[in-house]
Amino acid sequence: MRPFTFFERLSKAFHDHLFKILIVSTISGGGLIVYSEANASYSNNGVETETRKKKVVLLGTGWAGASFLKTLNNSSYEVQVISPRNYFAFTPLLPSVTCGTVEARSVVEPIRNIGRKNVEMSFLEAECVKIDPRSKKVYCRSKQGVNSNGKREYDVDYDYLVIATGAQSNTFNIPGVEENCHFLKEVEDAQRIRSTVIDSFEKASLPGLNEEERKRMLHFVVVGGGPTGVEFASELHDFVNEDLVKLYPKAKNLVQITLLEAADHILTMFDKRITEFVEEKFTRDGIDVKLGSMVVKVNDKEISAKTKGGEFSTIPYGMIVWSTGIGTRPVIKDFMKQIGQGNRRALATDEWLRVEGCDNIYALGDCATINQRKVMEDIAAIFKKADKENSGTLTMNEFQEVMSDICDRYPQVQLYLKSKGMHGNTDLLKEAQAENGSNKSVELDIEELKSALCQVDSQVKLLPATGQVAAQQGTYLAKCFDRMEVCEKNPEGPIRIRGEGRHRFRPFRYRHLGQFAPLGGEQTAAQLPGDWVSIGHSSQWLWYSVYASKQVSWRTRVLVVSDWMRRFIFGRDSSRI
Repeated sequence: MRPFTFFERLSKAFHDHLFKILIVSTISGGGLIVYSEANASYSNNGVETETRKKKVVLLGTGWAGASFLKTLNNSSYEVQVISPRNYFAFTPLLPSVTCGTVEARSVVEPIRNIGRKNVEMSFLEAECVKIDPRSKKVYCRSKQGVNSNGKREYDVDYDYLVIATGAQSNTFNIPGVEENCHFLKEVEDAQRIRSTVIDSFEKASLPGLNEEERKRMLHFVVVGGGPTGVEFASELHDFVNEDLVKLYPKAKNLVQITLLEAADHILTMFDKRITEFVEEKFTRDGIDVKLGSMVVKVNDKEISAKTKGGEFSTIPYGMIVWSTGIGTRPVIKDFMKQIGQGNRRALATDEWLRVEGCDNIYALGDCATINQRKVMEDIAAIFKKADKENSGTLTMNEFQEVMSDICDRYPQVQLYLKSKGMHGNTDLLKEAQAENGSNKSVELDIEELKSALCQVDSQVKLLPATGQVAAQQGTYLAKCFDRMEVCEKNPEGPIRIRGEGRHRFRPFRYRHLGQFAPLGGEQTAAQLPGDWVSIGHSSQWLWYSVYASKQVSWRTRVLVVSDWMRRFIFGRDSSRI
């Protein structure tokens, strides 16, 4: 025991003094041992200097922030995470949390558990209230009250700032929405909805109420026919008809679910076949879908809506869930005004997710949108860059070379080729020459280049505000940070159209992997790449497998699957805690 303790202390002494043996080699029969002190370097005069890590401040722990944190794998950064919540939430399952299909603890993972071991990470539970790009500071308000100095607000310095704060629910400034409606953006929202649903049934069971009042209490209104609204309506329908009516048999014929949508159809971002199927299914299930209905006012007992024909209607309700889109958070609005983007609805970034006008600030997810440059805006610079001999025309080789970089720099070119069924750049040129009545194929001038590319900008589209987009952006940016120093010396991106050299990285490209819409009754609509549409029970099992595999940890994966199994065996939990 005594010898072991001695060697243990000796090892600890070496560790405390940060000495490590780096090289042990044998030269001409003699031993050479070289020592170096960790986390230190030496200048030319032999003076020890400390290498400072670059500080990355990450605002937000949603899809973009968690994905960035999970992928970053470079120990030269010090990451400071700032967020009002100290966990990541798997938001696609929030509708399931509202009805007890999945428990709240099963869809959250502590943010401190996310990230690689070799990256130094710390967390502050606070809300960012202001961003100062000039002084490179963010100002925060603590969620834990005052600190030892009696202050709730403090500032944090950064070298790089990654904004991933997400967005908030958009009320469109409609009177009464903020005060009387439930939202479904956070885990706490889902828990409040679950409690309110149970409360509605308990209140409706009290004696002394007339039938009209009971019907009002059990009338659940969902505003918004997007994926969240449709999934919640489906979950609530199953919860009521499979579980609650067994516990509250007198309420069976009193419950009503109404879905209000301002557009002509629900799930407008899905294939038309899915939209039609869902509307028919909801009709069969007794869910009242009111299309073309725009909410104009909400009070504590009634919701007022207006149709496209100008007719007004008043609907009594017991609970409203508002799911109509997203709005910009106040801190982002203030930051946008500072940098001259005050007239936008989201932060504008370039194709590398860098905020326009800010070299060291990046924005991801719902709080930002990529401002994709158009080919026709740069067409003169593109032609000049490709015309290496300044002849005023491009040879076919020069055209092919510049098109390779154009496809890399402008994603709309590839989208246009795909939409037209073209197999390469030569097809694009042939189409332009055919439209112009020209058969020339050896060289082309700037007008012919314009003719070839004039339609590609029609494919410029804003990315949807989904967790899938945010997660891919977080992964992309983390990989860029990992290769920052390497790519400074050896750029790997496309050529700079309006400058010299190449961009450090390839621009971000979103890869759509498909989307799901759970419809209740163990049925799901799936729309996958390649125009593949599936609706029914088989898609439900695909949904189970995908959502289980997309969990950020094995802990949440096991918990979610166990909740699904519990629901199959015992039903949903209808207790209110």
